[in-house]
Amino acid sequence: MTRKTFVIDTNVLLHDPEAMVKFPKNDVVIPVSVLEELDQMKRSPAELGKNARMAIRLLDKLKDLGKGDLHEGISIDNGARIRIELDVKPSTSSGFPLIFDGGNRTLAAAFHLKEKGGVVVLVSKDFASRIKAEAIGLAAEDYENLKFAYASLYRGMRALEVTKPDVDLFYKNGYVVLENLDCRPNEYCVMTSPERSSAVGKYDPVNKRIAPLIQQERIWGIRPLNVEQRCAVDLLLRDDIKLITLIGPAGTGKTLLALACGLRKVFDDGVYHRILISRPIMPLGRDIGYLPGTKEEKLYHWMQPIYDNLRFLCETSSGDAAMGESEALRWVMDSKKIEMEAVTYIRGRTLPKVFIIIDEAQNLTPHEVKTIISRAGEGTKVILTGDPTQIDNPYLDENSNALTYTVGKFSEHKIFGHMFMEKTERSELAAVAADIL
Repeated sequence: MTRKTFVIDTNVLLHDPEAMVKFPKNDVVIPVSVLEELDQMKRSPAELGKNARMAIRLLDKLKDLGKGDLHEGISIDNGARIRIELDVKPSTSSGFPLIFDGGNRTLAAAFHLKEKGGVVVLVSKDFASRIKAEAIGLAAEDYENLKFAYASLYRGMRALEVTKPDVDLFYKNGYVVLENLDCRPNEYCVMTSPERSSAVGKYDPVNKRIAPLIQQERIWGIRPLNVEQRCAVDLLLRDDIKLITLIGPAGTGKTLLALACGLRKVFDDGVYHRILISRPIMPLGRDIGYLPGTKEEKLYHWMQPIYDNLRFLCETSSGDAAMGESEALRWVMDSKKIEMEAVTYIRGRTLPKVFIIIDEAQNLTPHEVKTIISRAGEGTKVILTGDPTQIDNPYLDENSNALTYTVGKFSEHKIFGHMFMEKTERSELAAVAADIL
């Protein structure tokens, strides 16, 4: 196997600070321009700043973990050799296009290494950088760690052809055992027989059988409108399932159902102390700039979709459809049991017995979602909602975002549940728009 030289772009280390040690039996080169950019980013209070600091500290630790130095290269246990490359400006006769010089120092460093010989690959999360690299004859690829294929993710529900006696037994005993059934923990099964009898159940990973869904009445004025929503509500109401992902396009009810079940569990059942709702501060389209006011006043605009859902639930449950805030909504907000928080401020907290909803989680990186989930204390439930096909983060795609990554990593765990929701129930107009636009 030919040993390759991988040149790491800054955005890769901001995505995964440990990326430099994940190329076993190959050479890893970090241009000094990348170090300069990391140094500029390290004071940022956001996740990018934390990742920049982690990457710099890891480089410093490599001197103790491996053999050699950063100039000649440090060899580590997995066979990789990591070194810092000083930017060398290629000569005009070298073939490096001058149009790519100046602001593309990482490209220039990779091109210089290619001139020396060997197989050189630029690794970058930036699509434009990869195109420019290929345009000047450099091999380029995306960073493939911390990724799962969105197209091959399991949907959380499957259709099963069974016999009518199986369906009858399910209704009679409250469960059914099916031979050679290979389901993931907490996966839902829609069972149908040739005689058109049917049933919906959840795979019980402990007893290895299909069990019925929790009896579902109206929850804060709403009820599930299709089988996907029924299964999602079942997941949300089960206290033994600690982590849930709800994936689907706009209007499928992800956030609304999560919020309704959270209100039920906090205000009606008292299972959790409060609801914590957060979403990434990632604007759609052109940003309007900084917002004045306190943190709460700034968050109000970002959390407006949450307030809209909350107002709808309160008015539906109380029967008050009049304009303005209903008595139920004022009572809920005055209770101090609902907390809105920016994702940035969750780091460092310990959150026991909290019903956590992270909306638009597709705009989070795998490291950010790890930070959030690891905040969960004893008795806490975490719900991630979003649509991996609608990403506003320039360095994420449907395969590398937090939602896809979480489903891929947790799919075999008993404390995890997942539902892919496809049917839009918001309105006829929303359903048609989601389908044709």
